[in-house]
Amino acid sequence: MHFSTLCGLDDKERENAIQACLKKMDEWEIEQIRFSWCDIHGTTRTKTLMLEFAKQALRSGVGMVSTLLLKDSSDRTAFKVFEPGGTHGMDGFGQGNNVTLLPDPKSIKRLPWAPKTAWLQCQAWFQNGMPVPMDSRRILERALSTLKSHGFALKCGLEIEFHIYKITDQSTQLNPHLASWPGNPPDVQLIHPGYSLLSEAWSDLCDEPMKIVQHTAQGLGLPLISLETELGPSQVEAVFSPSPALEAADHMVLFRNGVRQALARAGYHATFMCRPPFESIMSSGWHLHQSLVELQNNTNAFERASVKADAGPLDAQYSLSETGEGYLAGLLKHAKDTTLLCTPTINGYARFRPHALAPESILWGRDNRGAMLRVIGEQMDPSSRIENRLGEPAANPYLYMASQIYAGLDGITQKLKAPLATLSPYGKTPENATAAQRIPNTFKAALSSFENSAWMRECFGEDFVRYYSTLKHAELERFESAQDPKLFEIQEYFSKI
Repeated sequence: MHFSTLCGLDDKERENAIQACLKKMDEWEIEQIRFSWCDIHGTTRTKTLMLEFAKQALRSGVGMVSTLLLKDSSDRTAFKVFEPGGTHGMDGFGQGNNVTLLPDPKSIKRLPWAPKTAWLQCQAWFQNGMPVPMDSRRILERALSTLKSHGFALKCGLEIEFHIYKITDQSTQLNPHLASWPGNPPDVQLIHPGYSLLSEAWSDLCDEPMKIVQHTAQGLGLPLISLETELGPSQVEAVFSPSPALEAADHMVLFRNGVRQALARAGYHATFMCRPPFESIMSSGWHLHQSLVELQNNTNAFERASVKADAGPLDAQYSLSETGEGYLAGLLKHAKDTTLLCTPTINGYARFRPHALAPESILWGRDNRGAMLRVIGEQMDPSSRIENRLGEPAANPYLYMASQIYAGLDGITQKLKAPLATLSPYGKTPENATAAQRIPNTFKAALSSFENSAWMRECFGEDFVRYYSTLKHAELERFESAQDPKLFEIQEYFSKI
């Protein structure tokens, strides 16, 4: 019996997908296949199999040490796996046992930067054939299933800011006498000097690395719309067309890990760290555009069917449907509890500054880039959507999107009403004075809101909240005990993210 049979996955559709996958391996003259899995921090872990054994692993899977699910952001195991009770509440873990990665044969891709190499997306299963509930992709699948039971699907558009640098010296990174845990990054220089938003001259200056990003994204089949030079030095932005949420999350994982690898081969260092460790720099955000699809008629559930005569421009239902207003209100209500999943690194909280095109308070605005939530679209507009500007580009996309589903769905089911839109997202004016709660402005505050939230435990489960909190407390404790906080962020984030 194949492992996939034990997992209950064998059916005609999967067998057809396996046959199509095998055919592509042969047509592409593949020599090795990466069996990749997205960890809790959003980075990919991979086992590379040679062709003959990869073909077998389509049904049998490949073993992976379970401690990879228990790592904090430094790659240290945050649970005492070799002590009795060290993984309390984490059934199926302990003693460094194995889990099995089972690939999705439909996910096969030829890596544009690695000759004769293919890639398969995997999810983690216990050896008894039960799914690993802490697999973050599975968490989003559960959230989407809940959303589907209410008659909706989520569609997301990605707008990702990040930084690219030219590597000038790798001696500190690769010198064995300087090895450390976490490791050091390479020495770098800018690819453009910044402070000239959308400058054509700067775009031309960094054409080589941007072409690598373009060809990587398109070679992976991602729906890339545009690449732009952002305001900050060496800062760029990639924008993707909307996709169903699970696909969009997969795209983020592929894009982020793919461009880092492709650029590194060409002598560049890409980082999705929010605020790189240099004096004159601009923070990067991940703006998540989202709308619901009514499954019954495949229409945008946020679009108003008719003009609401008594609604002014500051009212949510001026352009959003009642469903859209409820979703908006839910995102506002649960913003504090979800912040940690949207901005999961200590470094990310340096972004929440006034007048920086980043949010500071829990407010919404109509096409307002200073507000946390930006409502986009006119009256009776099929492109009506909500852009959440709370996230950082290092966020795990599956957790980020799951948090949005649960928050927005609560607003819909509870028929919550949104406050008036803000006109002054960084000020204290009468129209936003009562609604302007602050976003948690430190990692510690966001962690406290997350782990003490009964609503979070209801949505994500007691075990997950305890598990994720344990990982993040380990990160916080190391930061607070670091002799050099800046060096901590350099090694923890700039080297790895």
